[in-house]
Amino acid sequence: MANQVNLKINGATVTVPENFTIMQAADSVSIRIPRLCYHSKLSPFGACRICIVEVEGMKNYAPSCSTPVREGMQVLTHSPGIRSARKNILELILKNHPADCRLCDKNGECELQELAEQLGMKEISGEGERKKFALDNSSRAIVRDSEKCILCGKCVRVCSEVQGVNALTFSGRGFKTNIIPAFGMPMGESVCINCGQCVNVCPTGALMERSSVDDVWKNIHDPDKIVVAQIAPAVRVAVGEAFGNEPGVDMTYQTVKALRMIGFDVVFDTQFSADLTIMEEGHELIKRLTNKGKIPMITSCSPGWVKFCEAFHPEFLENISTCKSPQQMMGALIKTYYAKKSGVDPARIYSVSIMPCTAKKFEAAREEMNASGYQDVDAVLTTRELVKMIKQKGILFNHLEKSEFDSPMGDSSGAAPIFGVTGGVMEAALRTAYEVLSGQELPEVKFSQVRGLAGIREAAVSINGQEIKVAIVNGLTNVHKLLTEVGEGKRTYHFIEVMTCPGGCLGGGGQPYPQGTNEALDTEVYKKRAEGLYNIDEHKTIRKSHRNPDIVTIYRDFLGKPLSPVSHKLLHTHYHLRQPKGIANDTKEAVSLFS
Repeated sequence: MANQVNLKINGATVTVPENFTIMQAADSVSIRIPRLCYHSKLSPFGACRICIVEVEGMKNYAPSCSTPVREGMQVLTHSPGIRSARKNILELILKNHPADCRLCDKNGECELQELAEQLGMKEISGEGERKKFALDNSSRAIVRDSEKCILCGKCVRVCSEVQGVNALTFSGRGFKTNIIPAFGMPMGESVCINCGQCVNVCPTGALMERSSVDDVWKNIHDPDKIVVAQIAPAVRVAVGEAFGNEPGVDMTYQTVKALRMIGFDVVFDTQFSADLTIMEEGHELIKRLTNKGKIPMITSCSPGWVKFCEAFHPEFLENISTCKSPQQMMGALIKTYYAKKSGVDPARIYSVSIMPCTAKKFEAAREEMNASGYQDVDAVLTTRELVKMIKQKGILFNHLEKSEFDSPMGDSSGAAPIFGVTGGVMEAALRTAYEVLSGQELPEVKFSQVRGLAGIREAAVSINGQEIKVAIVNGLTNVHKLLTEVGEGKRTYHFIEVMTCPGGCLGGGGQPYPQGTNEALDTEVYKKRAEGLYNIDEHKTIRKSHRNPDIVTIYRDFLGKPLSPVSHKLLHTHYHLRQPKGIANDTKEAVSLFS
């Protein structure tokens, strides 16, 4: 435990560990020093200088985010001189920033805008030269507007330190400094895996998800279209945050009602196809275990992870489950099973998924995702985009009556909602695999050993006399570490669950920005969302995927059985080496460049 030191902040004595910074010390006593480049989960950067404070005995103002405390230090956080200096710094930033706040997608959620209000900025004196950059909308998932970038570096650090992708970097010097994809590529051609964590931490609108809102409205208003929605598990425990609710509050059926009011003709539950994923993935695991197939098998539900594997670890491509994600399975079934049962021409169906994830936009556009003869999913809306549509429609979300999902793909087991939290896919798969392999009733449905938010967890589960070794990993820096050690023979498993984002889907790049803190990657928010999903599971009558009556029905009437020819055609896919253009021709060379 670190030694304690005593200092004074604004005249009050504060006792904190000696490894604290001034900002951490101030936060510990509820004094919030303004900040732009700082993030508690990322390394200190000290770029914006908005967080400067007065320290007795120091000639210059000190950046509180990177200045360590010391015994006897005396600090002023909001003196007249500090307030004036901060205004001057902010004015320089604003002079080089577009003044289109009313038209910006980040309006009302912009940290720069909020800071200007806090500091009482009423006007800016004169105009200076502004940097000009072309809009980069080459990516299926993320739009980069460098003119709105304030060079805080959060995107660079989260991509490097949390995700280990290093897709973004600083370029140029002085006034011409910019943040760009590695090697100067457009986002859509770079090694970016579309996870959207850069969007979550960006304080302005320099990085945003590529919006599908206008396209969805267009199809809703087209009388020839049948617009069908599906809702992911993690959306329902986060969407309420945008309307003042606590994280983790289950808003499933209010969301269904809102979608009907928006104009969706049919609303299905992605949790149904999560159960279906377990049926296919669980039987695939059993087949690999019994037939000495490629082990460890690795989950394929997280599209950011899949693209990461294609670019960084292609040696594990055969280990990835061939199952599509629940989003894509549902999309394929909407245009086959649902179309057939309802007598609808699939060409008229416009399929929309509501997801916590920006990478789902990229996944939906993959050329492999059309086994039905049509694109599985036509549009993906993030949770944030759904919130925009609810507000655009003038819906008072918190006052809505509940509405049920449509049949035949609206019911799910308790195994399905936990897909949204790291460890959930593993737990759901084990519930089914245990009973299929052993032929016995699972004595305890809860697998506590695979739960939690730690980056890497391990467990051993005994099934039918065989010890199954599993691993659960979230955040791609942890994935890279784990796979490297698996490749070197230092770790051995039968099954690995991978989630791209910290905490799993509940921490996805399309979730609502945390209210009040302006700080994504908030572990407490993730815990509350996770509790919400586990609570849904616990209140389900049926908690195992193979016991879901609608799952039994779809296999009896349409799919046949898990891993059948029909299932393989519609519900399974393949992956391949994904190499950014113009980088390297040799696989090993490409991997070494990105590692």
